[in-house]
Amino acid sequence: MLSKNQIKLITSLQQKKYRKQHQLFFAEGVKVIQELLNSNFELEHIFTTADDFQNVLKNKISFISEAELKKVSALTTPNTCLALFKIPAERSVVEKGLIVALDDIRDPGNLGTIVRLCDWFGVTQLVCSMETVDVYNPKVVQATMGSITRVAVAYDDIAKFLGETKLPVFGTYMDGASIYKTQLPKEGILVMGNEANGISAEIEKLTPNRLSIPRFGDLQQTESLNVATATAIILSEFKRLG
Repeated sequence: MLSKNQIKLITSLQQKKYRKQHQLFFAEGVKVIQELLNSNFELEHIFTTADDFQNVLKNKISFISEAELKKVSALTTPNTCLALFKIPAERSVVEKGLIVALDDIRDPGNLGTIVRLCDWFGVTQLVCSMETVDVYNPKVVQATMGSITRVAVAYDDIAKFLGETKLPVFGTYMDGASIYKTQLPKEGILVMGNEANGISAEIEKLTPNRLSIPRFGDLQQTESLNVATATAIILSEFKRLG
């Protein structure tokens, strides 16, 4: 059974300030929770309606009703379980290999999908601007489908980071060189911009290598691609050519 204090704590974790205060976040669903359990993330507690986690210590599991789960779930249709995990210490960025940097990504689904894409294409480091949505937002965690355990996400002053790096920096623009005609390196930083406004003027000055994904449609009327879709295309080319 869920106590009033537990309900209050879990629901508060939908807000960033309380996640920071308690140093906790939550995940929902057997697949995501199992991925987190198999990683270095430290489990605080599992609340579940089914006996899906036989290898977890009994004092770390509470069986609850579907009605109770619905009270604390961030999903429209709750899964069978919700688990609290401790937020780990942020790891320093190592300037090696291909790194993705996000300039003010606001949509949780986009960030979660980009984390999954990094995992898929073997990008182990993701650097986010301070304005980018929190990676421990429940919707982001859900969208990563467990990839959050394999991609190190850091938040930093992107301008400072790009200004000091020795790696080549690439940005995505409508007027950039075609991604399909550009020789791409194995190491570098790929900057992806805000959903509505793209890369900010400040960051644009720090991205000397301008890339674009050409449009092939006859009408050429589509204004832009979704940022996660664009990230998938560009990472695919980096890995194919790098």
